[in-house]
Amino acid sequence: MATAYQGRDFVQDITVTTRDGLPGTLRAFVGDYRNSKAGVSRWRFVVNREIRAYPRLAVCGGLDRSGRVIENHCVLIP
Repeated sequence: MATAYQGRDFVQDITVTTRDGLPGTLRAFVGDYRNSKAGVSRWRFVVNREIRAYPRLAVCGGLDRSGRVIENHCVLIP
């Protein structure tokens, strides 16, 4: 998972990629879960959303395959 952001509260985009290159249901969310999903092996979620987060903003990405959560990673923006 990779993200681009400005300051502490504005996320520009999130890119989620599977490690093995096989497709699954990718999801990405910022601060809260918004059901952003794509059934592929790589997807870029453009969010351009400002969220007030205290003390830090969490940007998360994950992979579901066959109804199971395979990977789920979150990064805290300093």
